[in-house]
Amino acid sequence: MGDSRGSEAGVNRLLPAFAVAAALYLGPAQAEEIVPRQVPFAVGEKMTYAIRYKFITAGMATMEVTDIVDCDSSRCYLISSAAWSTGPFSLFFEVRDSVFSLMDVESLHTRHFEKHLREGNYQRDEVVVFDQEKRTATYSDGSVIDVPAEVQDVLSSLYFLRTKELSVGMTVVVQNHSDKKTYPLEIRILRTETVTVPAGKFECLVVEPILKASGLFQHQGRLTVWLTKDSRLVPVMMKGRIIIGSIDAVLTEIVTGE
Repeated sequence: MGDSRGSEAGVNRLLPAFAVAAALYLGPAQAEEIVPRQVPFAVGEKMTYAIRYKFITAGMATMEVTDIVDCDSSRCYLISSAAWSTGPFSLFFEVRDSVFSLMDVESLHTRHFEKHLREGNYQRDEVVVFDQEKRTATYSDGSVIDVPAEVQDVLSSLYFLRTKELSVGMTVVVQNHSDKKTYPLEIRILRTETVTVPAGKFECLVVEPILKASGLFQHQGRLTVWLTKDSRLVPVMMKGRIIIGSIDAVLTEIVTGE
């Protein structure tokens, strides 16, 4: 496949699909009021996914609420995501990526974000500190970007969505910041559907994120995500098209937090 950034983007975003899928989309519909409810995750929750490309497993990914830690004057959930290539993919393009987010326990907004990418010969490390009071995002290269109030990062966005009361017909919009740009994230709740994945059989809400940002999913077809239709809103499956073809991400195991 070579070492071009186009090829890297395809494989990289194929693997941590659930970690970023909730943060890269925008559509034209109007948002409805989002009703808050009790936080459905806790320290110790860990979700494991198999990322399938055509008929092979291209990689694995995890998302985990690792701990509650101090971040300046706030207490924050430490949320981590890891993705790695497996099998034939690792032979010609090895991926070992990790992403971390510190999400304020009280406000449920991001305070800190890190990503560490190891993809073939490419390496990238990035740290972003969010000042929610001053509405700024400060990058490790010294850049300071103005952000809107209550902004989220690519990982905290998904966990923030899980704290909301969702129903069929709703459209949810969350302000998300990634790679020095802010995108209103729009997710449409389409219907209910029962699906079976390696982790079990689940009744789900079928949701559709719609892409605005450049990158892997841009104008390559619809992306569909299945969230459990219960208080936890666990992402159990994703299907969509990317630059290099179709992907299928499925939940293989979930460990419930305390």
